[in-house]
Amino acid sequence: MALAIEGVGEPGEGVRSRGRDAVWLGHAWVDGRKGDGDIAGLVGVLRGTGIRDLFVHTGPLADDGGLDPGLAPKARWFVEAAHRELPGVRVQAWLGNLVAPEYDGLRLVDRGTRDRVTASAGAVLGIGFDGVHFDMEPVRSGEGGFLELLDQVRAVTQARGAVLSVSAPQIDPLPGLHAVGIAVADHGKWWAQGYFAQVARRVDQVAVMSYDTSMPWKALFGGYVTQQTTLALEVTPAEVDLLMGLPAFRADNIAHHGAAETVPAAVRGVRLGLGRHDPNRANFGVALYVDFAATPEDWATYRRDWCQ
Repeated sequence: MALAIEGVGEPGEGVRSRGRDAVWLGHAWVDGRKGDGDIAGLVGVLRGTGIRDLFVHTGPLADDGGLDPGLAPKARWFVEAAHRELPGVRVQAWLGNLVAPEYDGLRLVDRGTRDRVTASAGAVLGIGFDGVHFDMEPVRSGEGGFLELLDQVRAVTQARGAVLSVSAPQIDPLPGLHAVGIAVADHGKWWAQGYFAQVARRVDQVAVMSYDTSMPWKALFGGYVTQQTTLALEVTPAEVDLLMGLPAFRADNIAHHGAAETVPAAVRGVRLGLGRHDPNRANFGVALYVDFAATPEDWATYRRDWCQ
């Protein structure tokens, strides 16, 4: 009931795109499956929108933190084509992997792993990427190794005038819920708001994965996104870009009810949260997940409800 109430009201007309939006792009853009004709199509989709950042999947990172350059043989081609055809748009290398202890993956507590991830970040910047976008899941709330990694990598990105960006899980809708999730299901789904703040202070951009919420109805999902937007706005520094994720994909499972988690409901929730908490914030946007699943209707909704 409380979440449904959060979603009541009409968004302010001026609560629209600030030209700092983003979209996650699949691996096909850098492995040889896409060509010049696809670039032209991408330009057509993005023209006239607020998209400034492209997070193109360039990994995954190996479990030890390394990055096989053979995974993305056309990375330089894509970066150069995007810079040429989409002036002003930044291209970021989307790097990630599953994370220990929940999975047999990246061990962020290990200094050697962090050093190799840092070297991998430097390698993609050397190709020409404008930034590094980390999506490591599930980093548990309070994980010190992740904070140390961000400090290491930011030293590299700042030295090169590049962007450090991260995907972040949702913030505890109730205080301490992240601890309950770990205790009951051994799953780190949420972050404490204080830990989110620690991460946000270490990066240039943070994108909240405000989908896969388990909300069964649009009204609840919209209210949940409103709440998440507010919680993130409260602790994200004004100079850091805060992006709220839009579910431009289809799924039906316990975590994601496709009839409820829609782009229109998410945009409405974002606009309500932004309008109530910080309507004049400049460093704010939305991020569509993901290009290969987004429909023309998703893009039309984004343009109509957020950009215009």
